[in-house]
Amino acid sequence: MSAAGGGRPRAGTGHGIVEGRWEGDGIAVFRGIPYAAAPVGPRRFDAPRPPAAWDGVRDAGAFGPTAPKVPYPPAFAALLPDPKVPGANCLNLNVWTPDPAPGAGLPVMVWLHGGAHTRGSSAVPVYDGSAFARDGIVLVSVNFRLGVLGYGLFPDAPANRGLLDQTAALAWVRDNITAFGGDPDRVTVFGESAGAISVGALLGAPGAQGLFARAVLQSGAPEALPRDGVRTMVRRMASLLKVPATARAFAGVGLPALLAAQAAVLRRSSPVLGGPAFGLVTDPDSLPADPLEAACASKVPLLLGWTAQEHRLWLAPTGGARLLDRFGPAAVALGRLRGGKDRAAVRALREALPGATPADLAGHLVTDRLLRDPLRRLAGAPRPAPSHLYEFRWPSGVPGLGACHALELGFVFDTLGVPESTWLAGPDAPQELADEMHGAWVRFAATGDPGWAPWDGDGPPKFFDGPEPEAVRGAEAVTPLVLP
Repeated sequence: MSAAGGGRPRAGTGHGIVEGRWEGDGIAVFRGIPYAAAPVGPRRFDAPRPPAAWDGVRDAGAFGPTAPKVPYPPAFAALLPDPKVPGANCLNLNVWTPDPAPGAGLPVMVWLHGGAHTRGSSAVPVYDGSAFARDGIVLVSVNFRLGVLGYGLFPDAPANRGLLDQTAALAWVRDNITAFGGDPDRVTVFGESAGAISVGALLGAPGAQGLFARAVLQSGAPEALPRDGVRTMVRRMASLLKVPATARAFAGVGLPALLAAQAAVLRRSSPVLGGPAFGLVTDPDSLPADPLEAACASKVPLLLGWTAQEHRLWLAPTGGARLLDRFGPAAVALGRLRGGKDRAAVRALREALPGATPADLAGHLVTDRLLRDPLRRLAGAPRPAPSHLYEFRWPSGVPGLGACHALELGFVFDTLGVPESTWLAGPDAPQELADEMHGAWVRFAATGDPGWAPWDGDGPPKFFDGPEPEAVRGAEAVTPLVLP
């Protein structure tokens, strides 16, 4: 239902009425709506359950609690905003809509944030959904469990609880989004980094089938981690906490101690160098097949791609690029081995990137294995639905970052004016590029066509590029960015 209450927008859900706020030019925003019950106490590691109904009108004016998480290391915290909202019920979502009325029938986009399955939330200012609502999209952003709470593997708890949370949120959208002006048959799920990995898993997750019509994967490929590696993370935490490696035992540990142990074991994992980590695993109930294989057989139209220099985010802030450059040929050899590439691939990369430093060469080789190769395979799979491939090439105005991982987010959401966007992009990001990229995502959600031809398996992807920022013009190919 839709009604005015004190001048504020209202909408009815299956659990009660929510009251949001009018923002911007007639956009109704509802924040912190619970889609599942709070995962607390003995239910900390359970599958998500429906939320309790409420009487009267529930205020939806502020972001709900974020999932328990550890902060980014200082070097990355200076680039990636990650607000923390205290509270128990982290299983909540937000809705931006231009027309909170049943029958509007607008396309819907559901955003799954990134953060290596251990950080991030829907409250990141760069993820504001106002521009999507302005352009006729109902935008939904979701919080879900992270780290050991969402992805720790236990003998007495369901696996992939973060994925189960995301599936529950999509089911909430199916059952409730009509009241916010959305069409449940025109849902596009999209995500970046770990969020894109989650989208890839949802393509093959039995519980998510039929809950969305299109999908966008930004800088993240469908993958499942080795179960033994995820168990190793849990066992290391159990050793630090001096408790058995069971969900029951971990549920009895206070959150501060649990997160401190998680932070300690995370220091030994790296997205570039590998090693045990928290993430999705194959599981008979929630993810029975290899996610990439399942995605390659899906019938869902896809938009997918990467940034031209993903690795710069992982190497530049820590000074890792400078270290690899000192190693010279040894760094390239390490990248070749980690990337599973032969010497011919290295020669081809040198020809394509003349003058590239050892750090850049090694970073590209690893990124090929982690992102570009599996996404190309997915885009070129003989599926009954089209795949549109892109590459984001604009270099950040922050020296050393280049066209790094996560840089495209402010352009996709058209939030370059948000102060936090400048943390990663610098002060002179081109609005015309945001207009182009955001518009492509809107068109894909509305029509299935972002504005360029589906990938044919051989040619180049669609390039998103713009003028080089003044701050980096004439700078070296890699300027190590060392932050405190």
